[in-house]
Amino acid sequence: MLSSNEFEVLTYIERNREQKIPQRLLAKLLELSVGTINKTITNLFDKELIAEVGTSRYSLTAKGYETLEPYRVKRAVFFAAGFGSRLVPITLNTPKPLIRVKEKRIIETLLDAVVNAGIEEIYIVRGYLKEQFEVLLEKYPMIRFIENPLYNESNNISSAYYAKELFENAYILESDLLLSNPELIRKYEYHTNYLGIKKERTDDWCFLTNNKVIKKVQVGGIDCYQMVGISYWDQKDGRQMAEDIDTVFKSPGGKEKYWDVVALDICLKAHTVFIRPCQQEDIIEIDTFNELKEIDPIYNS
Repeated sequence: MLSSNEFEVLTYIERNREQKIPQRLLAKLLELSVGTINKTITNLFDKELIAEVGTSRYSLTAKGYETLEPYRVKRAVFFAAGFGSRLVPITLNTPKPLIRVKEKRIIETLLDAVVNAGIEEIYIVRGYLKEQFEVLLEKYPMIRFIENPLYNESNNISSAYYAKELFENAYILESDLLLSNPELIRKYEYHTNYLGIKKERTDDWCFLTNNKVIKKVQVGGIDCYQMVGISYWDQKDGRQMAEDIDTVFKSPGGKEKYWDVVALDICLKAHTVFIRPCQQEDIIEIDTFNELKEIDPIYNS
Protein backbone atom coordinates (compact mmCIF):
# COMPACT_ATOMS: atom_id res chain seq x y z
CA MET A 1 0.00 0.00 0.00
CA LEU A 2 1.38 3.36 -1.05
CA SER A 3 0.97 6.58 0.91
CA SER A 4 -0.66 9.42 -1.01
CA ASN A 5 2.70 11.23 -1.30
CA GLU A 6 4.42 8.07 -2.56
CA PHE A 7 1.64 7.59 -5.09
CA GLU A 8 1.86 11.16 -6.41
CA VAL A 9 5.65 11.06 -6.75
CA LEU A 10 5.67 7.59 -8.29
CA THR A 11 2.99 8.42 -10.86
CA TYR A 12 4.71 11.70 -11.71
CA ILE A 13 7.93 9.80 -12.40
CA GLU A 14 5.98 7.28 -14.50
CA ARG A 15 4.49 10.07 -16.63
CA ASN A 16 7.81 11.93 -16.98
CA ARG A 17 10.30 9.08 -16.92
CA GLU A 18 12.54 10.48 -19.66
CA GLN A 19 12.82 13.93 -18.11
CA LYS A 20 15.06 15.46 -15.49
CA ILE A 21 13.03 15.96 -12.29
CA PRO A 22 14.69 18.37 -9.81
CA GLN A 23 13.25 17.93 -6.34
CA ARG A 24 12.42 21.63 -5.98
CA LEU A 25 10.40 21.53 -9.17
CA LEU A 26 8.64 18.35 -8.06
CA ALA A 27 7.84 19.96 -4.69
CA LYS A 28 6.29 22.96 -6.43
CA LEU A 29 4.26 20.88 -8.86
CA LEU A 30 2.89 18.56 -6.18
CA GLU A 31 2.49 21.33 -3.57
CA LEU A 32 4.72 19.50 -1.09
CA SER A 33 7.83 20.62 0.78
CA VAL A 34 11.28 19.78 -0.58
CA GLY A 35 11.91 17.79 2.60
CA THR A 36 8.78 15.71 1.99
CA ILE A 37 9.81 15.07 -1.61
CA ASN A 38 13.31 14.03 -0.54
CA LYS A 39 11.92 11.66 2.11
CA THR A 40 9.37 10.22 -0.31
CA ILE A 41 11.95 9.55 -3.02
CA THR A 42 14.18 7.87 -0.42
CA ASN A 43 11.25 5.66 0.61
CA LEU A 44 10.60 4.71 -3.02
CA PHE A 45 14.28 3.72 -3.42
CA ASP A 46 14.16 1.70 -0.19
CA LYS A 47 11.07 -0.14 -1.42
CA GLU A 48 12.84 -0.77 -4.78
CA LEU A 49 10.04 0.94 -6.70
CA ILE A 50 12.28 3.35 -8.61
CA ALA A 51 15.81 3.37 -9.98
CA GLU A 52 18.09 6.30 -10.78
CA VAL A 53 19.01 6.58 -14.46
CA GLY A 54 20.94 9.85 -14.31
CA THR A 55 21.20 13.05 -12.30
CA SER A 56 17.66 13.80 -11.08
CA ARG A 57 16.34 11.22 -13.54
CA TYR A 58 14.36 8.23 -12.37
CA SER A 59 12.44 5.31 -13.78
CA LEU A 60 10.05 2.79 -12.32
CA THR A 61 11.24 -0.72 -11.65
CA ALA A 62 9.16 -3.77 -12.48
CA LYS A 63 8.15 -3.81 -8.83
CA GLY A 64 7.13 -0.16 -9.14
CA TYR A 65 4.76 -0.89 -12.02
CA GLU A 66 3.40 -3.91 -10.17
CA THR A 67 2.72 -1.76 -7.11
CA LEU A 68 0.81 0.80 -9.19
CA GLU A 69 -1.40 -1.77 -10.91
CA PRO A 70 -4.16 -1.80 -8.23
CA TYR A 71 -4.58 1.95 -8.82
CA ARG A 72 -5.09 1.66 -12.58
CA VAL A 73 -8.17 3.34 -14.01
CA LYS A 74 -10.27 0.65 -15.69
CA ARG A 75 -12.82 2.65 -17.65
CA ALA A 76 -14.22 6.03 -18.61
CA VAL A 77 -17.95 6.72 -18.73
CA PHE A 78 -19.23 9.79 -20.58
CA PHE A 79 -22.63 11.33 -19.89
CA ALA A 80 -23.82 12.73 -23.22
CA ALA A 81 -27.58 12.29 -23.25
CA GLY A 82 -28.79 15.85 -22.66
CA PHE A 83 -30.23 18.43 -25.01
CA GLY A 84 -27.93 21.40 -24.32
CA SER A 85 -30.70 23.98 -24.35
CA ARG A 86 -28.41 26.91 -23.50
CA LEU A 87 -26.57 26.41 -26.79
CA VAL A 88 -29.64 26.78 -28.98
CA PRO A 89 -29.78 27.23 -31.98
CA ILE A 90 -26.75 25.08 -32.73
CA THR A 91 -27.96 22.17 -30.59
CA LEU A 92 -31.24 21.96 -32.49
CA ASN A 93 -29.45 19.74 -34.99
CA THR A 94 -26.28 18.65 -33.15
CA PRO A 95 -25.77 17.21 -29.66
CA LYS A 96 -23.63 19.57 -27.60
CA PRO A 97 -20.68 17.13 -27.18
CA LEU A 98 -20.41 16.82 -30.98
CA ILE A 99 -20.18 20.56 -31.64
CA ARG A 100 -16.89 21.45 -33.29
CA VAL A 101 -14.66 24.03 -31.63
CA LYS A 102 -11.72 25.02 -33.79
CA GLU A 103 -12.40 22.03 -36.05
CA LYS A 104 -12.46 19.47 -33.22
CA ARG A 105 -15.55 18.04 -31.53
CA ILE A 106 -15.83 18.98 -27.85
CA ILE A 107 -16.01 15.37 -26.68
CA GLU A 108 -12.92 14.47 -28.73
CA THR A 109 -10.74 16.65 -26.48
CA LEU A 110 -11.74 14.32 -23.65
CA LEU A 111 -11.68 11.09 -25.62
CA ASP A 112 -8.16 11.76 -26.89
CA ALA A 113 -6.95 12.27 -23.31
CA VAL A 114 -8.64 9.06 -22.17
CA VAL A 115 -7.07 7.06 -25.00
CA ASN A 116 -3.63 8.62 -24.39
CA ALA A 117 -3.88 7.56 -20.73
CA GLY A 118 -4.23 3.95 -21.86
CA ILE A 119 -7.86 3.60 -20.74
CA GLU A 120 -9.34 1.15 -23.23
CA GLU A 121 -12.83 0.61 -21.79
CA ILE A 122 -14.95 3.59 -22.90
CA TYR A 123 -18.71 4.06 -22.58
CA ILE A 124 -20.95 6.90 -23.76
CA VAL A 125 -24.43 7.30 -22.31
CA ARG A 126 -26.47 8.87 -25.09
CA GLY A 127 -30.04 10.06 -25.62
CA TYR A 128 -30.75 13.22 -27.63
CA LEU A 129 -30.01 12.69 -31.37
CA LYS A 130 -28.24 9.51 -30.30
CA GLU A 131 -27.54 8.22 -33.82
CA GLN A 132 -25.13 11.11 -34.44
CA PHE A 133 -22.68 9.67 -31.91
CA GLU A 134 -22.00 6.77 -34.30
CA VAL A 135 -19.56 9.05 -36.14
CA LEU A 136 -17.15 8.71 -33.21
CA LEU A 137 -16.66 5.01 -33.94
CA GLU A 138 -14.53 5.88 -36.97
CA LYS A 139 -11.80 7.27 -34.71
CA TYR A 140 -12.66 5.43 -31.49
CA PRO A 141 -13.90 1.94 -32.43
CA MET A 142 -13.65 0.77 -28.81
CA ILE A 143 -16.58 2.94 -27.70
CA ARG A 144 -19.64 1.17 -26.34
CA PHE A 145 -22.94 3.02 -26.16
CA ILE A 146 -25.47 2.96 -23.34
CA GLU A 147 -28.99 4.15 -24.15
CA ASN A 148 -30.80 6.55 -21.82
CA PRO A 149 -34.48 6.47 -22.81
CA LEU A 150 -35.40 8.87 -19.99
CA TYR A 151 -33.07 11.75 -20.92
CA ASN A 152 -35.98 13.97 -21.95
CA GLU A 153 -38.07 13.47 -18.81
CA SER A 154 -35.49 13.41 -16.01
CA ASN A 155 -32.29 15.09 -14.86
CA ASN A 156 -28.82 13.70 -15.48
CA ILE A 157 -29.22 11.18 -12.67
CA SER A 158 -30.92 9.03 -15.31
CA SER A 159 -27.60 8.71 -17.16
CA ALA A 160 -25.93 7.65 -13.91
CA TYR A 161 -28.73 5.16 -13.30
CA TYR A 162 -28.18 3.37 -16.61
CA ALA A 163 -24.40 3.31 -16.04
CA LYS A 164 -24.43 2.64 -12.29
CA GLU A 165 -22.73 -0.76 -12.54
CA LEU A 166 -19.71 0.83 -14.24
CA PHE A 167 -18.64 3.28 -11.53
CA GLU A 168 -15.93 1.09 -9.97
CA ASN A 169 -12.39 2.30 -10.83
CA ALA A 170 -13.91 4.66 -13.38
CA TYR A 171 -13.74 8.23 -14.56
CA ILE A 172 -17.18 9.80 -14.93
CA LEU A 173 -17.06 12.69 -17.39
CA GLU A 174 -19.54 15.30 -18.53
CA SER A 175 -19.17 15.28 -22.32
CA ASP A 176 -19.46 19.02 -22.96
CA LEU A 177 -16.13 20.06 -21.44
CA LEU A 178 -13.43 21.49 -23.69
CA LEU A 179 -10.20 20.03 -22.33
CA SER A 180 -6.93 21.85 -22.97
CA ASN A 181 -4.79 19.96 -20.43
CA PRO A 182 -4.95 16.24 -21.27
CA GLU A 183 -2.75 15.37 -18.27
CA LEU A 184 -5.83 15.78 -16.07
CA ILE A 185 -6.82 12.33 -17.28
CA ARG A 186 -4.38 9.89 -15.68
CA LYS A 187 -3.59 6.22 -15.98
CA TYR A 188 -3.67 5.78 -12.20
CA GLU A 189 -5.77 7.33 -9.43
CA TYR A 190 -5.23 6.98 -5.69
CA HIS A 191 -8.76 7.47 -4.40
CA THR A 192 -12.18 8.89 -5.25
CA ASN A 193 -11.88 12.53 -6.29
CA TYR A 194 -13.56 15.38 -8.10
CA LEU A 195 -11.84 18.06 -10.13
CA GLY A 196 -12.27 21.63 -8.90
CA ILE A 197 -10.87 25.10 -9.60
CA LYS A 198 -9.85 27.12 -6.54
CA LYS A 199 -11.95 30.29 -6.26
CA GLU A 200 -12.12 33.17 -3.82
CA ARG A 201 -15.74 33.57 -4.86
CA THR A 202 -18.05 31.95 -7.43
CA ASP A 203 -21.73 31.97 -8.34
CA ASP A 204 -21.41 28.51 -9.93
CA TRP A 205 -21.69 25.04 -8.42
CA CYS A 206 -18.86 24.60 -5.95
CA PHE A 207 -17.38 22.45 -3.20
CA LEU A 208 -16.60 23.34 0.38
CA THR A 209 -13.71 21.23 1.67
CA ASN A 210 -11.85 20.30 4.84
CA ASN A 211 -8.39 18.71 4.64
CA LYS A 212 -8.93 18.18 0.89
CA VAL A 213 -12.16 16.24 1.46
CA ILE A 214 -15.41 17.56 -0.03
CA LYS A 215 -17.85 18.33 2.77
CA LYS A 216 -20.60 20.16 0.90
CA VAL A 217 -21.75 20.98 -2.63
CA GLN A 218 -23.73 24.15 -3.27
CA VAL A 219 -24.45 26.93 -5.75
CA GLY A 220 -22.19 29.90 -5.01
CA GLY A 221 -19.52 30.13 -2.37
CA ILE A 222 -16.48 31.89 -0.93
CA ASP A 223 -13.04 30.28 -0.58
CA CYS A 224 -14.18 27.15 -2.37
CA TYR A 225 -13.57 24.99 -5.43
CA GLN A 226 -15.69 25.52 -8.52
CA MET A 227 -17.02 22.16 -9.71
CA VAL A 228 -15.56 20.63 -12.87
CA GLY A 229 -17.54 17.72 -14.29
CA ILE A 230 -14.78 15.10 -14.16
CA SER A 231 -14.57 12.68 -11.25
CA TYR A 232 -12.97 9.34 -10.40
CA TRP A 233 -14.56 6.61 -8.28
CA ASP A 234 -12.46 3.88 -6.71
CA GLN A 235 -13.70 0.33 -6.24
CA LYS A 236 -15.29 0.87 -2.82
CA ASP A 237 -17.05 4.13 -3.65
CA GLY A 238 -18.02 2.92 -7.13
CA ARG A 239 -19.72 -0.15 -5.68
CA GLN A 240 -21.52 2.01 -3.10
CA MET A 241 -22.59 4.46 -5.82
CA ALA A 242 -24.37 1.67 -7.71
CA GLU A 243 -26.57 1.12 -4.66
CA ASP A 244 -27.02 4.81 -3.82
CA ILE A 245 -27.92 5.90 -7.35
CA ASP A 246 -30.49 3.11 -7.59
CA THR A 247 -32.05 4.11 -4.27
CA VAL A 248 -32.16 7.86 -4.97
CA PHE A 249 -33.36 7.47 -8.56
CA LYS A 250 -36.30 5.32 -7.45
CA SER A 251 -37.22 7.57 -4.52
CA PRO A 252 -39.96 10.25 -4.74
CA GLY A 253 -38.57 13.12 -6.81
CA GLY A 254 -35.38 11.19 -7.45
CA LYS A 255 -35.53 11.53 -11.22
CA GLU A 256 -35.23 15.32 -10.86
CA LYS A 257 -31.86 15.15 -9.05
CA TYR A 258 -28.42 15.89 -10.41
CA TRP A 259 -26.37 12.72 -10.14
CA ASP A 260 -23.54 14.52 -8.32
CA VAL A 261 -25.66 15.21 -5.23
CA VAL A 262 -26.06 11.48 -4.58
CA ALA A 263 -22.55 11.12 -3.12
CA LEU A 264 -21.90 14.77 -2.31
CA ASP A 265 -25.11 15.53 -0.42
CA ILE A 266 -27.83 12.88 -0.04
CA CYS A 267 -25.47 9.99 0.77
CA LEU A 268 -22.47 12.08 1.84
CA LYS A 269 -21.74 10.00 4.96
CA ALA A 270 -21.25 6.87 2.83
CA HIS A 271 -18.47 8.42 0.71
CA THR A 272 -15.13 10.16 1.10
CA VAL A 273 -14.56 12.29 -1.98
CA PHE A 274 -11.31 14.24 -2.27
CA ILE A 275 -10.82 17.43 -4.23
CA ARG A 276 -8.28 17.30 -7.06
CA PRO A 277 -7.33 20.88 -7.93
CA CYS A 278 -6.97 22.03 -11.51
CA GLN A 279 -6.49 25.40 -13.17
CA GLN A 280 -8.98 27.69 -14.89
CA GLU A 281 -7.13 27.35 -18.19
CA ASP A 282 -7.14 23.52 -18.06
CA ILE A 283 -10.76 23.09 -19.03
CA ILE A 284 -13.71 25.16 -20.30
CA GLU A 285 -17.42 24.50 -20.02
CA ILE A 286 -19.19 26.32 -22.83
CA ASP A 287 -22.58 27.25 -21.41
CA THR A 288 -24.01 29.64 -24.00
CA PHE A 289 -23.92 30.29 -27.72
CA ASN A 290 -22.25 33.66 -27.06
CA GLU A 291 -19.45 31.91 -25.17
CA LEU A 292 -19.02 29.54 -28.09
CA LYS A 293 -18.69 32.48 -30.48
CA GLU A 294 -16.03 34.04 -28.25
CA ILE A 295 -13.94 30.87 -28.29
CA ASP A 296 -14.41 30.06 -31.99
CA PRO A 297 -15.04 33.09 -34.26
CA ILE A 298 -16.33 30.84 -37.04
CA TYR A 299 -19.72 30.90 -35.30
CA ASN A 300 -19.95 34.68 -35.74
CA SER A 301 -20.55 34.30 -39.46
